[in-house]
Amino acid sequence: MWWMLPVTLLIFFAVRRIALKIQSPLCNPLLISVLVLIPIMLLTKTSYTEYVANVNILNHLLACSVVALAYPLYELLPQIKERWRSIIFITFIGSVFAMLTGVFIAFWLGATPELAATILPKSVTTPIAVTIAKDQHGIPSISAFCVLLVGLSGALFGHKLLDLFKIKMPAARGLAIGTISHAVGTARCIEVDYQEGAYSSLALVLCGIITSLMAPLLFPIILMIHGWF
Repeated sequence: MWWMLPVTLLIFFAVRRIALKIQSPLCNPLLISVLVLIPIMLLTKTSYTEYVANVNILNHLLACSVVALAYPLYELLPQIKERWRSIIFITFIGSVFAMLTGVFIAFWLGATPELAATILPKSVTTPIAVTIAKDQHGIPSISAFCVLLVGLSGALFGHKLLDLFKIKMPAARGLAIGTISHAVGTARCIEVDYQEGAYSSLALVLCGIITSLMAPLLFPIILMIHGWF
C-alpha cells in the first residue's frame, strides 16, 4: 500500500490550503482530512493496522513538531520568567481538573475502571496519553481517540467559548487551550495569535509533565472513592 502516505499528505495539504482561504475553525485540516480518509480506506478495504504501518513516519514527526514549539517560548522568555509561579499553578490546577472531570463523568455514566483509566489522560498529547492509559490498565487505542476528540473540540470551539466569557488576554487564552486541547488546540492558537500560541505550547509541555506525575497518584484515590459509592 505504497500510496497511503502520499495520498494522506496530498489530502492534508489540499485541505490546509482551503482552510487558509475560508478562515473558519470548523474547517479544521485534521478533522476534514480524517473525514476524507475514512471513506477511502473503506472503499479500498484498507485496515487501520495497514494504514498506520505505512504512514508511521508521520507519527515520528509529532515529536519534532513539539520540539519546534520551543522557539516561540524562547522569544517570550522574559514574560514567562515574570509569571512562572502563576503559569505553574494554572497548568497544575488545569491538569488535575481535566483528569478528575473526565473520570468522574465516566463513572457517573456507568463506565468500568478500565474505561475510566482510558479517559483519564484525554487532555495531553497522544504519546503521553497512550503511555498513561497503558500504565493504568486502560485501552491505549481508545485513549488516543479521546485525545483526538478533545483536541478537535478545543480547536473548533475553544476560542468561541473564550470570547463568550470575554477573555481577551493572549496569555490566558493560550494557557487555557493548551492545558485542555494539547497540540491540536495549540496549532489553532498559533494561527490566531503568535503570543497565544507560545503560551499554549508552554501549557502543552507542562501539562504533559504534570499529568504523567499525577495520574499514578490520583487514579488509585479516585478508584477508592468510587468504591465507597
